[in-house]
Amino acid sequence: MLPMLLALGAAVGFMAGLLGIGGGMSIVPLLTILFTARDFPREHVVHMAVATATASMMFTALSSARAHAQKRAVLWVVVAAMAPGIVLGSLVGPQVASALPGRVLAAVFGVFTWSSATRTLVARPPRPGRELPGRLALFGVGAGVGVVSSLLGAGGGFITIPYLGHHNVKIHNAVATSAALGLPIAVAGTIGFVIAGLRQSGLPVWSVGYVYLPAMIMIVVASMAVAPIGVAMAHRWPAPKLRRAFAALLYVLGAYMFIKAARG
Repeated sequence: MLPMLLALGAAVGFMAGLLGIGGGMSIVPLLTILFTARDFPREHVVHMAVATATASMMFTALSSARAHAQKRAVLWVVVAAMAPGIVLGSLVGPQVASALPGRVLAAVFGVFTWSSATRTLVARPPRPGRELPGRLALFGVGAGVGVVSSLLGAGGGFITIPYLGHHNVKIHNAVATSAALGLPIAVAGTIGFVIAGLRQSGLPVWSVGYVYLPAMIMIVVASMAVAPIGVAMAHRWPAPKLRRAFAALLYVLGAYMFIKAARG
């Protein structure tokens, strides 16, 4: 399991830096496969995958955001406006996730990833002159991003990037800002999943709430080392290619989670 987790962490770190998705969108399906193969309790597998992905994102997001900030691509005014709402929403999302059956949570994950991929590919160009709303509206958007992202163990990029693009934010700035917003999502979401998991029985040894520590540690070690490579490539790729890569990844991961939901 160790080599697989290290390889997973390296792949996740690269995609987090390249696509600004915090890694969670790719970690959750793959951890679901690994935890199922390890015969973890079926009713907890998806919840543990989401929680462990969220916990690992604390470190991946930090590495990715730092690399993007060094390139002066992060819109810190947007981060400051959305972060308080994101923290609030990210504490609520895990409590909702804990109340859902695993197959329902997997289906919800698939729906959100496919809808986001489709919006990324077919969205019409934003109306010229459309700007981001004020701080209060961004607080509300942040709260919604926090709930959905922590519910799914994602960094929020699948919502934040299309939203910012809709308001004429350049794709490279949207990816960088999404990476920075992944940190408050991950910290608050991890706290929420630990609290929610403490109410459950039958979790494997080395679990803290829903978070499985061995998997989190291995993913973090590899992903933090590789994330800056993804960031460097993101700033070299043209915007259309970056959007297509983002959408393709979401379609593949969503397909797996639909299969998981169908099988139970």
